[in-house]
Amino acid sequence: MVFRMSGIVKRFGGLVALDRVDFSVAKGEVMALVGDNGAGKSTLIKTMSGAHVPDEGTIEMEGKLVHFRSPQEAWASGIATIYQELALAGKMTVVDNIFLGREIKKPVLGVPFLDRQAMRKRTSELLSQLDVHVPSIDSWVESMSGGQRQGVAIARALNMDARLIIMDEPTAALAVAEVRKVLEFIKNLRAQGKSVVLISHNIQDVFEVSDRISVMRHGRCIAVRETAKTTPQEIIGLITGAHEVRAAAS
Repeated sequence: MVFRMSGIVKRFGGLVALDRVDFSVAKGEVMALVGDNGAGKSTLIKTMSGAHVPDEGTIEMEGKLVHFRSPQEAWASGIATIYQELALAGKMTVVDNIFLGREIKKPVLGVPFLDRQAMRKRTSELLSQLDVHVPSIDSWVESMSGGQRQGVAIARALNMDARLIIMDEPTAALAVAEVRKVLEFIKNLRAQGKSVVLISHNIQDVFEVSDRISVMRHGRCIAVRETAKTTPQEIIGLITGAHEVRAAAS
């Protein structure tokens, strides 16, 4: 497994937000994480990405125990989180967003200058690798569509050598054509051997791109299903608790 969480507990005062959660992602796998509002998904991904420190349990990245105390430490271990808000700098170019904080520099007479040529070349390579089409790599990101911005955010994650990419509702509020493009980005990442955690309320999207589905309810991971061996009806039943009602009635 590329990533594994075991027995994760996270409390906020008297509230147990995560209750002994086990969660894992294999290399080159798209793992969907689904659940109703308040199920614990946001707390789980914030714990995965270093924004929250668990009160109990262990986290492993590529077989090694890790203890993230900040998102920066998670990034350094190869975990990138792309939130719905994307956190891109709108009034900066595609190149500048992809290299923000990781600019390539070259010395000129002993003085470091930005190597714009190298950054432009690398940006073009990353966009081509993902099949992302933008008006220009010198365009401001705020002028781009939602799908194009998602592509830029994913390219930035790849530039930071992320091996596990967490995508929080990446197709929310996108037009149909844009949704299709983002789903292709996810399939492309898997084809490159990257691991993806997809958080989504759209069951159709989940079934199109995921290999496995983890269902959260009341702070627990109550089920993990292989996508090819389950149905949308079963997953929706797990999310809503309808399976519990049926079990009690039988």
